[in-house]
Amino acid sequence: MTEKIINVIGAGLAGSEAALTLSKAGKKVRLFECKPIMRSPAHHSDDFGELVCSNSLKSDVLSTASGLLKAELRLLDCELLKIAGEVKVPAGSALAVDREEFSKAVTERILSDKNIEVVHEVVDDFDKDGFTIIATGPLTLDALSANISSKLGSGLHFYDAAAPVISGESIDYNRAFTADRYGRGDGDYVNCPMNKEEYEAFIAALVTAECAVLHDFEKSEIFEGCMPVEIMAKRGADTLRFGPLRPVGFRDEAGVRPYAVVQLRRENTAGEAFNIVGFQTNLKFKEQERVFRMIPALAGAEFLRYGVMHRNTFINAPKTIDRHFATLAYPDVYIAGQLSGVEGYVESIMSGLVAARSIIARLDGKPQPEYPRTTVIGALCAYLETPNAAFQPMNANFGLLPPCTEKIKDKTAKKLYYSEKSLKDLKNAEF
Repeated sequence: MTEKIINVIGAGLAGSEAALTLSKAGKKVRLFECKPIMRSPAHHSDDFGELVCSNSLKSDVLSTASGLLKAELRLLDCELLKIAGEVKVPAGSALAVDREEFSKAVTERILSDKNIEVVHEVVDDFDKDGFTIIATGPLTLDALSANISSKLGSGLHFYDAAAPVISGESIDYNRAFTADRYGRGDGDYVNCPMNKEEYEAFIAALVTAECAVLHDFEKSEIFEGCMPVEIMAKRGADTLRFGPLRPVGFRDEAGVRPYAVVQLRRENTAGEAFNIVGFQTNLKFKEQERVFRMIPALAGAEFLRYGVMHRNTFINAPKTIDRHFATLAYPDVYIAGQLSGVEGYVESIMSGLVAARSIIARLDGKPQPEYPRTTVIGALCAYLETPNAAFQPMNANFGLLPPCTEKIKDKTAKKLYYSEKSLKDLKNAEF
């Protein structure tokens, strides 16, 4: 009987982790990578696992979601985190690496692996009849994108224009009220009013805040698709008051209409996370914290996900893949990395590992690995397959986890409780 070869398309973070994980289990892998034949506009090296935006894999502290996710992945023997540990550089409590050394080490590991055949080729299509992991990233080439969309039937998004998501428990409800405009609906929105002075101070800060620098290839596409809140504000002081912050249809307890109203919409049914409606933004992350916390009800806001606006090809995950990253149309075809709808370096690594472990289990005739919903891995996987009319990519955050059943007031203590439970549940899981 001929041994099955698993095709992995793309040698970024997800594809590299998938290939190494499969090989470690004794599986044969054919890894397709378009470099050096072709590079995306964002890439500069011919090495694998290239870190494009930053050298940081975020915090290692267990009171952060990124720290917990890395701890979970280490329990699962994640290969790329091992490599990251070998080339890390001083960065306080964060895991940061020498970017060149990291990519070089990933490349060397893969090229020296007897179970991995590397094929330098521009892939325009995929075989729907064999085990394949598509991990071509946020700049997936047009021809392959077209075939993914055509064969999987769910369409693709080509840029990410998402508003910030904040923790529900960080909202000051003494300065907010729950209601729908004109009293229609069941009070699905949390409304954060501002008076004239508060609004004018907010606008002044918003129009002078520092924005992230976009790549040249991103600018026209993104701004045509969705207008950033800071650009709207620059068109006139009252632009937002006649747009997403319009106060019409609302009255306070005294029957007075607020000067402006920022609306928050639930990201999940439990109300642990809320989207700031209409606040898609290109502000730098620290600037988002500084400026958006000027909204009185959000003075203590905890950001679960920052607003982003960048070129990002991704699937409509709930309509396309299951919690193991297998496509619904072709169960032997998997989609991993940012193309799958996760956001971030470590999240991409996680998706490659989960996809690979799923294939290993199936080839070995074993049950699919099920990651506890109390883990960040399990919560992210659940997020991707949960129906969502306005799906947006997501990073690791505590808002994805089930509500804490213990009465813990201290925020750090509560997060450590989440982490302890997560790691305990993962250790006890049967794989």
